[in-house]
Amino acid sequence: MSSLAASPIRHPDTASAPLMTRRAWWLLVLNFVIPGSAQVLAGNRKLGRFGLGATLAMWAMGLIGILLFAFMRTAFVNLVAQGWFLLLVQVVLVAYALLWLVLSINTLRLLRIIKAAPGARFWIAAATVLLMALSVGTASGAAYYAGIARGALGSIFGNSVPVAPVDGRYNILMLGGDAGEDREGLRPDSISVVSIDAKTGKATTIGLPRDMLHVPFSEGPFHDRYPDGYQRCDVGVCKLNSVYTEAELRHADWYPDAEKNGSSPGIEATRDAVEGVTGLTLQFYVLIDMAGFQQLVDALGGVEIDVKERLPIGGDENLNNVDGWIEPGKQTLDGYHAEWYARSRHSTSDWDRMRRQRELQEAILRQFTPGNVLTKFQAIADAGSQVVKTDVPQSMLGYFSDLAMKTREHEITNVELTPPTVPDPDNPNFEHIREIVAKAVAPPSTESGEG
Repeated sequence: MSSLAASPIRHPDTASAPLMTRRAWWLLVLNFVIPGSAQVLAGNRKLGRFGLGATLAMWAMGLIGILLFAFMRTAFVNLVAQGWFLLLVQVVLVAYALLWLVLSINTLRLLRIIKAAPGARFWIAAATVLLMALSVGTASGAAYYAGIARGALGSIFGNSVPVAPVDGRYNILMLGGDAGEDREGLRPDSISVVSIDAKTGKATTIGLPRDMLHVPFSEGPFHDRYPDGYQRCDVGVCKLNSVYTEAELRHADWYPDAEKNGSSPGIEATRDAVEGVTGLTLQFYVLIDMAGFQQLVDALGGVEIDVKERLPIGGDENLNNVDGWIEPGKQTLDGYHAEWYARSRHSTSDWDRMRRQRELQEAILRQFTPGNVLTKFQAIADAGSQVVKTDVPQSMLGYFSDLAMKTREHEITNVELTPPTVPDPDNPNFEHIREIVAKAVAPPSTESGEG
């Protein structure tokens, strides 16, 4: 290799077409595999050393990233989820793209294609362009996606400090919002709590009927206004999901810090109500806006659902003017049909509708696999920033990513606060409901009696 580098590479016999052809291919491959090496061997050594140094630095950063992902995954996810880090990655990738462009153009000059065998000139030139596009395009594309990720994460997640579990659990309020044309503002169609054991990841989902009456509130503005439960309210229909509307449209000043904390008056008031019903402390919320739900499902490539009963699309209570049907059976629903699977309100009960919405949410979460997200990243990020809103801090994404992996290892326990569990949702016994919830989220060790 030393004799090759001493003469044929740096000082070739330009009269030998076969030698110049082999030399061109050598330099072309070396520039792609080890950027900067072609310049060290045959061109500007100062530029080559700079390119080699940058290449080695890139390899080192890649190795560190792989090791972090393999052995310190929480730290890795926390790092790559930070806006400042993604901005730094963007800058570095753009710099590498520009460096590789300069090195590729310089290498093209060093190849002296005109001296190669006539039959090889086209292929050398074509390979040069292809490899340059591959290297520069990959770095540029990665920088672009880093920017998309930074924007999506910043618009979806909160910027607050990490929050500790309460009684060993993280309790997350899940809201499915629906701002229909016949409604004054957004009103939650689906209300539930996901309670997750902070160590094992075992999760319990607690579903609350949106029409529940007389709900109590935890300490706060609505508790002060309705100390005996939600009745004779300012919106006339005193149902659980009306709390959101009342707070948003009539009493936003009761929660002056909500927007600053990445929430809203409606979400905070609903949080107070759900805490009053369940007896749980809710650290976070996740709001899924059904208005953009169709886009998210389509971005994921559809969602797999086992449809239990035939459901109408559109129509009235008597099933007049139905636009179509969702037939029973296991199938992949596109965004349009998934939205109607969640929204269809005729031919089944409202409680069935609640169950379908939570089933759909769980199915979508199962499809957020690394492979699915990577292959459809831009569409999912664009849809997610419009559909999902939460106050889960970006700084806790690594922790919750690990916790989600543990959750997948367990069956999710579902508790629906509807008949027969709660015999009369119009006049519920909230003390009994809190006992049901406490038992559902109790650690397994307290139930097994093992010691």
